[in-house]
Amino acid sequence: MTTEPGRERPTDADSFRAAWAVAEAEWDQTFARARGFSAEQLHERVDGEWSFIQTQRHLVFATDAWVRRALLGDPTPWHPLDLPHDDMDDQPGVPRDYAARPTLDEVLALRADRMSTVRGVIAGLTDEALDTMTVPVLEPGYPESEAFLVRRCVGAVVSEERAHRTFAERDLDLIRSRSRAAAQRGAEPTHG
Repeated sequence: MTTEPGRERPTDADSFRAAWAVAEAEWDQTFARARGFSAEQLHERVDGEWSFIQTQRHLVFATDAWVRRALLGDPTPWHPLDLPHDDMDDQPGVPRDYAARPTLDEVLALRADRMSTVRGVIAGLTDEALDTMTVPVLEPGYPESEAFLVRRCVGAVVSEERAHRTFAERDLDLIRSRSRAAAQRGAEPTHG
């Protein structure tokens, strides 16, 4: 059984490029789908998981952490809408505003910027570069101040994108299903 290009676990520069192209194409479809939901639905948490908007904020954080900070060396890459993972301890200067309620357009503009950054990094990757170490960022933050394999940094973002798109699609399906069920209940005649 052959895996479709871009869907296997990336092992070299070309497979990272293929994986990123698939991730961007799939997210484009999901973003278009999300435009069919209300703002309230896009901020709705499903079964204790992040809302669609929070998921996008988390992916901005993942790119800021692993590409902009760990790989590109920016000690403070954070945007106020970044949303770290829940089990991460608070870090100096890293935002964590659960109450923020950006619009879909705001969060997608931010995502487009970060996805462009990743696209540029991956476009310039070589097989040799994947196995080099980053220069540690000395300022406190996340990830910790140490050298990482370039492969780990880029792989973390690709992995996060894949996993969270699956979660986002699952949650949009549940929201749509619940919305339809509620509409049907509201349309049923009452007997009394």
